[in-house]
Amino acid sequence: MSPSPRFWHQEIVGNIFWKIRSHLQEERVGKVVVAPSDVELTADDVYEPDIYFVSKERLSILTEQGATGAPDLVIEVLSPSTAKLDLGPKREVYAAAGVKEMWLVSPQHRRVDIYLLQETQLTLARSAVEGEALATALIPGLTLDVSEIFES
Repeated sequence: MSPSPRFWHQEIVGNIFWKIRSHLQEERVGKVVVAPSDVELTADDVYEPDIYFVSKERLSILTEQGATGAPDLVIEVLSPSTAKLDLGPKREVYAAAGVKEMWLVSPQHRRVDIYLLQETQLTLARSAVEGEALATALIPGLTLDVSEIFES
């Protein structure tokens, strides 16, 4: 059994979820889900991303257990025990399943790396650090100040 995430990790997850959820209260363009919630990508690949977003047009993939199929956006907050998995094999499976965008949040570097699906790979599109804002075309009108993500 894996240990529970550290407090700082969960605080970052909470900050991101709250910002996206608050925006979606106004702009109902989909649903945001926070862990624990299964995402079944294949029969053998069931993950539990920290946060994921499913657009309104694809809400049918949501079940009582989580999602059956690729969310539009997956957000993973890196921790020492899972970083290698998130950066490598997990990212590859997300890409193969059709996840359109992935954010890898680094508490250590206080940075968010944004990966976009290009053909069959999630490729680094840009990085955002404190003092910068980030947005996604998947959630129109959403802007996140990276400094707010790391507020304690």
